Amino acid sequence: MDNEQKDSSTPRFLISGGGTGGHIFPAISIANALREIYPQCEILFIGALGRMEMERVPRAGYNIIGLPVRGLNRKNLFKNFSVIRDLFKSVKQAKKIIEEFRPNVAIGVGGYASGAAMKAAADMKIPVLLQEQNSFAGVTNKMLRRKASTICVAYEGMERFFPKEKLVLTGNPIRQSLANGDRIEAYKHYGFSPNLKTLLIIGGSLGARTINQSVIVHLDEISKSGIQVLWQTGKGYIDAAKRAAKKIENTNLIITDFVDHMELAYAMADAVISRAGASSISELCMLGKPSILVPSPNVAEDHQTHNAMALVNKEAAILVRDTDAEDQLINTALALLNNDAKMQFLSSNIKKLAQTDSAKRIAQEVCKLIR
Repeated sequence: MDNEQKDSSTPRFLISGGGTGGHIFPAISIANALREIYPQCEILFIGALGRMEMERVPRAGYNIIGLPVRGLNRKNLFKNFSVIRDLFKSVKQAKKIIEEFRPNVAIGVGGYASGAAMKAAADMKIPVLLQEQNSFAGVTNKMLRRKASTICVAYEGMERFFPKEKLVLTGNPIRQSLANGDRIEAYKHYGFSPNLKTLLIIGGSLGARTINQSVIVHLDEISKSGIQVLWQTGKGYIDAAKRAAKKIENTNLIITDFVDHMELAYAMADAVISRAGASSISELCMLGKPSILVPSPNVAEDHQTHNAMALVNKEAAILVRDTDAEDQLINTALALLNNDAKMQFLSSNIKKLAQTDSAKRIAQEVCKLIR
């Protein structure tokens, strides 16, 4: 009896997933929300060896164990023998971890490790909650849909992928600190004028080649437009961007490989150019930013285009396809910044799609599954 009381008062949660920031950040946000509900709870992460989560999760204050799991090689199918071998090895390791940790609930946020860990948990009769960030469900979560007790989603219409009775519309957890940016402080921080329109260009932490190339080709038009630009290139593109910018005289252009104060960058942005990752879109919705989305073509099942179209179909964002970006992107952005009525229209519509307190709502769904 004492053990049962201890289990219910200090529950243990297993969280798995990663590979990209789009999976890792929601996972950490859910962990933080669970800690608020159960300050004494134990939380263990399972990730993929060599992936981003093995560094980011410990930095957030949580323990993580890595599995040798990898994604399928779509270009060379013969190389998948070792991938499948590592998958079986990972499921076996996950079962051992679960036997030792004895979680009350297992939470999967997508990514390679999530598949192995959630399969192991379900096979061991541990309640499983899945969190699907995208409007087009990922392969891992679709494979696990029958094993899950609850599936938290960010978009309507997800019953085409998952059993309707398991779905809960919660939205994607985002950094709530982003809403705290002060516009005046932002102008001072970046040395920009409050009297000029500001364009924020972001391509994710690694950058986006097409977006960066589109900016480089049209730097002269940007310079003559009279707008201010904060351009985040990603580490791999910063040198080329700075070389190109030297050829024009423009004090209203700031180039950086990474934005340290994203809350300030968003606060002063009149419009945003961005990829269409689930986390980015959730942030733009919460902040009500007029947005031009350039979906990455280098993602599974083209899910970023599906994410973008969920907004475009509700007149909440503008879509520029990756193949058209070099010709159309900057002209589209400049036209938008010169159309206050259009920016207000987009801002109003995108705000309607925001889901608030998502991490807390997901954590509450997790708590319902505790036995």
